[in-house]
Amino acid sequence: MPPPALPQPTAAGAALLETFGRVIVINLPERADRRAGLERELRRIGLTLDHPQVTLFPAIRPDSAGGFPGIGVRGAYLSHLGVLEALLEKGWERALILEDDVAFCSDFETRFPPAAARLRAGPWDMAYGHATFTDLPAPQGLAELPADRPLDLLHFVGMRAQTARLAVPFLRAMLARPTGSPEGGPMHVDGAYNWFRAAHPGLRVLAACPPLAVQRPSRSDIASARWYDRLPGLRALATRLRQTRAGG
Repeated sequence: MPPPALPQPTAAGAALLETFGRVIVINLPERADRRAGLERELRRIGLTLDHPQVTLFPAIRPDSAGGFPGIGVRGAYLSHLGVLEALLEKGWERALILEDDVAFCSDFETRFPPAAARLRAGPWDMAYGHATFTDLPAPQGLAELPADRPLDLLHFVGMRAQTARLAVPFLRAMLARPTGSPEGGPMHVDGAYNWFRAAHPGLRVLAACPPLAVQRPSRSDIASARWYDRLPGLRALATRLRQTRAGG
């Protein structure tokens, strides 16, 4: 029996593939709940985890914190670093990196294509799908971030290969330093990217403003589990309540 046909990308889905070429999703293998939620998000724009341009990257779960604030923080750092290394190993020119709790905003279908057109028309090195700044001009929904302007979270970030070539040794060097090093040591990966951008002020970094993507409410793999997430029955109830909050 032939496999079911893949859905056709919507205008936003087609623009996403044309702009970034590849989509890499970071997901812990045991987090089937997040894979299911991400699959629902992708289907909103006519994509699936089975699409040939979508790659699932198994997130890393280390045995110890190793100088980071927690095991999950170290795992997120190593996972994002692993994605950059995979991008370079595969020879891809660019990719969109998604964390598995990403949610496209309700108007993504109408607002992303103009933003994508701007990315395709001009040079960029990194592209965040979220920002809440009100003091920066944002033509076609994209603001240019100064190198010293920090931005939290990495649930939607576009990366070019030439940027990854700079970022990989930078992040590797931070791993090798002691915690609290004035040169930058183990820290949350979004903070490490802020250090990276500050050290490379020539990078052209754009961010969607207002956001094109947010994070879905779900049990965190970085923060310590709440008491109701440590009990199986209550964990299932908490998951359903989070899905209700997210409109899922």
